[in-house]
Amino acid sequence: MYLPSHFEENDPAALRALMADHPLATWVCVVEGQPVVNHLPFHLDETRGPHGTLIGHLARANPLWKASPSPGVLVFQGPQSYVTPSWYPSKQEHGKVVPTWNYAVVHAHGTPRYIHDKPELHALVSRLTNHHETPRAKPWAVDDAPHDYTQAMLGAIVGVEIPIERLVGKFKLSQNRSDVDREGVRTGASADDEAARAMAQWMRP
Repeated sequence: MYLPSHFEENDPAALRALMADHPLATWVCVVEGQPVVNHLPFHLDETRGPHGTLIGHLARANPLWKASPSPGVLVFQGPQSYVTPSWYPSKQEHGKVVPTWNYAVVHAHGTPRYIHDKPELHALVSRLTNHHETPRAKPWAVDDAPHDYTQAMLGAIVGVEIPIERLVGKFKLSQNRSDVDREGVRTGASADDEAARAMAQWMRP
């Protein structure tokens, strides 16, 4: 990833927060010389490994797990939005402005370990389910489903754990602009569409 220093984000807490808030990852790896891309939600276990361990599962019908585990990159996409030159106050001064796109992404590098043992799978999906269901008024639990049905569903998936070897963050939020222009972008985006408003929240001082 092209990463100018002014867009580089190294704060582990900020990187983890983006991954937690935007758990659907684009997982890119190479299998038999060809790039393979999958889109899967992952939960970050911050207690395992120096950078944490990503936990998820994929369909057993997905051929990815049948290949030898290879290093890959998981891309977590945060807020993103178009930036119009009209938001820059400097446009009125000299007109030397162009459009751009602001965004925040985290790249997590690691090699997967696949899980087939049903008790271990049950624990994995229960943990994932509880993580997402706990905030609900009436949380659903894996064991709410009939046992035979649950066992059949577990047989249709493969668990995956990916110890994170390296995290790279790029938060492109107009840091290359003057303070006045950056505030202009934040103000303009705050009054724009939903994506722009979300991006503006990340630009708060």
